[in-house]
Amino acid sequence: MVSISIQYHGDLHCQAIHGPSHAELSTDAPIDNNGKGESFSPTDLLATALGTCMLTIMGIAANNHNINIKGTTLTVEKHMINQPVRRVGSLSVSIVLPQQEYSAKERDILILAAKTCPVMQSIHPDISVNTTMEIAS
Repeated sequence: MVSISIQYHGDLHCQAIHGPSHAELSTDAPIDNNGKGESFSPTDLLATALGTCMLTIMGIAANNHNINIKGTTLTVEKHMINQPVRRVGSLSVSIVLPQQEYSAKERDILILAAKTCPVMQSIHPDISVNTTMEIAS
């Protein structure tokens, strides 16, 4: 179990403290939802959690199969919808592996790792997640 303490500072700003490490992060509401957009929004953190989880689990799989993925980049585009309520409607994930040779088996291992990360497994099925993976040119 991990404990995260969160305090509301007013003006739609929150500060969260990660119990084990004491690392801190701040959030703000986005401009299109009464905020100033001065930091990550809570839904931005959902997208961030997905991307970092995918890369972390890919890293574990890469280590287990002796695949070098250092330098891999990942971009998540978050798309909000307003019906029936304001929520994340879809996430588009683009993974770019470093330029090198990857066998079909290695690519399959990496994409399976990304798609089975714990955050991906926790996302509600009403949220569409489209994931692509390519090798840098």
